[in-house]
Amino acid sequence: MTSYCDIAPGHPFHGPYHDNEYGFPVDNDDALFERLILEINQAGLSWLTILKKREAFRDAFANFDIARVSRMREERLLKNEGIIRNRLKVAAAIENAKRVRALQKSHGSFAKWLDAHHPRSKDEWVKLFKKTFVFTGGEITSSFLMSVGYLPGAHEKWCPVYAKIQSRMNSE
Repeated sequence: MTSYCDIAPGHPFHGPYHDNEYGFPVDNDDALFERLILEINQAGLSWLTILKKREAFRDAFANFDIARVSRMREERLLKNEGIIRNRLKVAAAIENAKRVRALQKSHGSFAKWLDAHHPRSKDEWVKLFKKTFVFTGGEITSSFLMSVGYLPGAHEKWCPVYAKIQSRMNSE
């Protein structure tokens, strides 16, 4: 079976994401929020589509500044041709920003909230995310958590990036 580690290296969009971001632990709240929103927007689409639109998403969502996104209006975002203009996905981004703000107040940060619940099985994470956020089913939740290092499986063990991530995690 072909994996992301097979197809991503050398690709102009997948390559840099695979080699420098995918599966690496993330502790910055805005970066975590960006990944969550990108995974939500990927639902039903290819990851390549999302990577190609990533800069437009960053522009539209104020670099994923959680406080700013929590105050955005759907109507303005739905007029932006650079992003995925799906009302449910746009509404989820705004609502989830509000929910992350609540987690920041209760736990100090989104990252600390994730850490407080780690480790969990995929099924336990999915239940928690469904209870905490909107538009976060099993695939979105597991893809998000894998992309930011909370679930294993982002890279094959033979992939050089796997060793890079393991080395970084062991040095922390």
